[in-house]
Amino acid sequence: MSERLLRWMDAHTLALLLAIMLLRGGFLLINGFDLIGDESYYWDWSRQPDWCYYSKPPMIAWLIGAFTWLLGDYTFTVRLPALLLGTVFLWFFHATAKAFYGARGGALALLLVLATPINVLANFLMTIDAPLYCFWIITVYYLRRALFDQQARAWLWAGLASAAGLLSKQSALILPLMLLIFLGLDSQRRGYLKKEFWLYFLPILVAAAPILWWNQQHDWVMFGHSKGHFGNHEPVGALKHLQWARDFLLYQLLLVSPVLFFLVVISSAQAAFNFKRLPAEQRFLLLMGPVLLLGVLLLSVLQKAQGNWPMPFYFTGLILLAGNGLAGAWKRTLKYGIGLGLAMVLLTYSLPIVLQVFKLQNTAFDPTKRFNSWQELAINVHFERLISLPNLDNTFVVALGHRYLASELAFYLPDHPQVYRYEPSGLVTSQYEVWSGPQAYIGKNGFVIGETPEENVPAELKAAFQSFRFLAQVPNPAKPNSPYYLYLGENLKFWPEAVRQTLDKEGYAPSEN
Repeated sequence: MSERLLRWMDAHTLALLLAIMLLRGGFLLINGFDLIGDESYYWDWSRQPDWCYYSKPPMIAWLIGAFTWLLGDYTFTVRLPALLLGTVFLWFFHATAKAFYGARGGALALLLVLATPINVLANFLMTIDAPLYCFWIITVYYLRRALFDQQARAWLWAGLASAAGLLSKQSALILPLMLLIFLGLDSQRRGYLKKEFWLYFLPILVAAAPILWWNQQHDWVMFGHSKGHFGNHEPVGALKHLQWARDFLLYQLLLVSPVLFFLVVISSAQAAFNFKRLPAEQRFLLLMGPVLLLGVLLLSVLQKAQGNWPMPFYFTGLILLAGNGLAGAWKRTLKYGIGLGLAMVLLTYSLPIVLQVFKLQNTAFDPTKRFNSWQELAINVHFERLISLPNLDNTFVVALGHRYLASELAFYLPDHPQVYRYEPSGLVTSQYEVWSGPQAYIGKNGFVIGETPEENVPAELKAAFQSFRFLAQVPNPAKPNSPYYLYLGENLKFWPEAVRQTLDKEGYAPSEN
């Protein structure tokens, strides 16, 4: 790796990160991509602030809610926190690597993470990953200061960062667990378990308290959802296991880039094999990520694993890889890996232009299709609503089908109406089933929409209105052969919840990541 480049990056880190932030901000402004389903779903959460939600802790909703309250309900506004959190992440990532391996190591690690496509997506999409990644690396930074520089205050800062990580995603509980393992294995630092560890852990307990209280009030719904992600709910054959592992591996190759992925895995496996001979700092790096990455790779063979699950585990893996690179390992391969990764990053940014030039938009080769249909659908639905009822005051919307339909219509319909979701199975499959139904709209009119012909609309939903009639067939931009059907229910008499009230506590469906 060019020494001149590494020295320049270290000397101009702040300017480089600000330039990257401006580049990404410009991309957010001009790309024209609609919110994906998860983004609009979390935005809908933000309209009802709470201590927790169906599948995740509240940080994502709090952040989106704060920015939209200040700047309005716009696509760019929803995604702006991801851009800012991503920039903070890069700063602390560089600072962490520099603390372990010096100026050259910090610059090389920064170059490595910039060469991963996931770093682009995490700064572009406002999902739970953006705050989790940011608070995860801040935790590692301050734990490094506490453990190896004996900075007493760093324990509290690390605890606050871990608490914010827990408020972002429940998987942040891995951080104190791995710290416990490290301290238990390191005789020189085991004494920190008496006092310092508890100073670190106290903010995490404080953050966990409202999450636990909310779940106790809601039949432990988040824990029921999380449990559904693990294990196989029905017997599967060996071929299915291989398919799961193949799909998971493909995600890693696309999100991390092929060469860097294999280098991280190889360096992590080598470090794990030589664990007892490693210096304490390298053992810490290994335990705070790469060991967990190897575990998730194994898990992907045993059950279906989501491609984004191991992403925080790459952070210290990339730092460890940078240290190995400085020591002379894989010099040429590392250059190829960075080059290929940066090419994939550049392709990610240029996708809108590439798709337009080669006329691949909305084809099977267009990975951005799910970004491009919701606003068009909402415009068409709004037009039909106005034809049937010129005054939309005191009306509501009910979505049939996936939760994304409910949240995207709530965001992209011009009046941002309250959108409910009717789940005829009685299963609690999303936040919409946790929230109450439209009882406040008794006596009012509601629009019902879904990919459901009238004969298949649940009879109990039709009976909830004094009258129920078909309004229009609305084109589905994402699936032309599966149109949406729009209905008008007049004078809501009651909201049919009898099935849901008889559901036992195991009736949760793992429908979200």
